[in-house]
Order: sequence, then structure tokens, then C-alpha cells
Amino acid sequence: MEKRELRSGFTTGTCAAVAAKAAAAMLLCGNYIQHMKLITPKGTEADLPLFHAVINQRKAVCAVQKDAGDDPDVTHHAMVFAAVEYLGEDEAEALKTCYCSQGEANEDSPLYLTAGEGIGWVTKPGLSCPVGMPAINPVPRAMIFQAVSDARREAGYEGSLKISISMPEGKELAEKTFNGKLGIKGGLSILGTTGIVKPMSEAALTATIELELHMKAVAGEKRVILTPGNYGEAFIKETLALSMKDGVICSNFIGEAFGMAKKEGFEKILFVGHIGKLIKVAGGVFNTHSKYGDRRMEILLDCVSGIFSPDEELKQRILSANTMEDAAGILVEYEILKPVMDEVVHRIKEYATGWSQGITVEVVTFSASYGILGMSKGAKELIGIFSKENKG
Repeated sequence: MEKRELRSGFTTGTCAAVAAKAAAAMLLCGNYIQHMKLITPKGTEADLPLFHAVINQRKAVCAVQKDAGDDPDVTHHAMVFAAVEYLGEDEAEALKTCYCSQGEANEDSPLYLTAGEGIGWVTKPGLSCPVGMPAINPVPRAMIFQAVSDARREAGYEGSLKISISMPEGKELAEKTFNGKLGIKGGLSILGTTGIVKPMSEAALTATIELELHMKAVAGEKRVILTPGNYGEAFIKETLALSMKDGVICSNFIGEAFGMAKKEGFEKILFVGHIGKLIKVAGGVFNTHSKYGDRRMEILLDCVSGIFSPDEELKQRILSANTMEDAAGILVEYEILKPVMDEVVHRIKEYATGWSQGITVEVVTFSASYGILGMSKGAKELIGIFSKENKG
């Protein structure tokens, strides 16, 4: 069967720019329109239908429905609204929380851009939007200003206009994103660098990991906790009694995350994870996704063989185990769980230290049945430092 090519979509930035251009055109010309076109930064034409158009003497509002193509985007089918209005009197105070097109281009009559319902506001440094401003990224800002400027020129209008972008579902949808951790409060971000959504979720994930690490570095942090996923996050909170405000979930991108941490200048990393994931790291697996292979039991057996001479029965039992929980039970039977896990942790630490080019890495691995299976020598001290900082 021939593999279907994944369908691309349009970013929230493109949707916002199309809606803003349409609203400006309707306000300035007084006519309702059903479609609006613009060219994205990638050079692709976006010709999108319009919804919920309203015009009065001072303002026009319309919406574009987000189509993310085949990308698993939480904003797929959400409505992106734009309101464009003439500037009223005594708006100087309100304009302080607006982006101004004079920052994008030198204009005598600038355009102003702000956020309405469902768009987040930036509360932490390190993002591409200033603290205290709407989470509308630089490329979408430029797209929106250009789109409205084009509509203004086509209508023969030379005055200033105020643009407001909103997404009524934004606050609820933002709970499914990393926005809260990144310090974006109250809603979603308006994103996009090309205007086109390419269905490459791995790239989006690694970009998020990199951004989280960057923001912690900007905040002056030199220590960070890395964990692959939900199991690790729960263990960090419930067993180690640490806060995930110090942590970053790195998913399967283990090796990349350590490299990113080096780039951002971190000095110490506490690496915490379930043995089912971390055993792969003990075998030097850079990306632990199953599509790159599953050698968990082979790696475990190699760790056993590094310190013991297992008999044939033990070899076969390890290789036949369905899960690492089962395998840990077998090691308990043979009374070798602790030394084997010490060897596993040692190997994890060696690989992680190499991937991070010399950062001090401490390791904790665990299982649901047996709790903490292994800790590197300095892990307890580093846990204590995080704990003290949390209480402080």
C-alpha cells in the first residue's frame, strides 16, 4: 500500500494575519467578504474562508478556522479572530500593551497590535516576546502588520489602526500545551516562522525542550532535572519530593537534551527515570523511541555479564522477560539486583556525561514494584540541594 503524504496546514500566525487583513479591508471598504488571500513567509499562498464577520462604523471583526493539516496540533479547527478598529481618543494608556508597527518598519501612521480573549501574556524572560506583552511571536507580528498595511494601502487609507487577535477557546486549549511552564498565562501563543504547519511533531518537541532549557538558563539556573516523561515526573514529585519547576521533560530525546543543556551552560543535571526507559541509555541509545529498536533485555544482560558470569538459565530468563519490572524480579530472585543496578547507573552516567560534554550528571532510576533501583554517588547530595532550594 502506497504511503500517503502528510498534509500541511497553516499556522496560527497565518490565520491571524488573514483574519486581520480581512477585518481591515471590511472596515475600510464597508463590504463583507468571504475569502482572503495572503502570501506566507514560505512563499505559499493562503486563501482562507472567513467566518463570523461583523462591521460597524468603528470596528470590523472576523475569524479564520485553523487547519493544522495532519499535524497533531491542539489548535486544529479552533477559531482565530481579528478585530480592526480606528483609534479612539485617550488610548495612550491602552497602547502601552500593544506592539507598534514602527518597530517593524518606519511609518508615519503606525499600526498597533494587542491580544484579546484566549491569547496568552508573557510573564517570564527568555521568550521571543517581552515580559508583559501578548504572546504573539515576531514573525506572526510582522505578517499581521504587513497584511493590514496592504489592506490599508489598497483602500487608500493613511491613518493608524488598532488590531486585536483573540481565540475564544485559547485559555482551555492552553492547558494542553507547555505554555504554563513557559510563563505564558491566560491562553495560547500566536506562532509560526514560515506560516505553514509541517507535520513534524518531533521537531516541535525538541524545540520545546530547547526553549524550556533556554528559559531556565536565562533565569540564571545552573542545575536542572531531566526526566523522559510522566512516570519520572510523578516519581520526582511523590518520592523525591522535588518540584518540576526545576525539571524539563525530555521525552525520548535523551542525548539531544544533554547536548542542549551543555549549550545553555548548565553545570549539574539530575537525570531521573523509570528503568524501562533508562536501561536503553545504559546501552548508549541516544534516542529511546521504540522505532529505533528495543534492546532492553540485551542491554540488561550485558550489564549483568559485566560483573557476573550468568548461567544459561539466567541468560534465557532475562532475554525472555516481557518488561523491566519482570526482569528486576528475576534479579531479586538471584539476589543480584543492587550490584546490577549499580552497574546500570554507572553506564547511564558515563553516556550522559559524554553527551553533555562533561556536565556533572547524577542518576536515579526506579521501578513501580521496587522503588529506587539505583542512584549514582552524588545523586543524594544533588537531590538535597534541589530540596533546600524549593523550601527556600
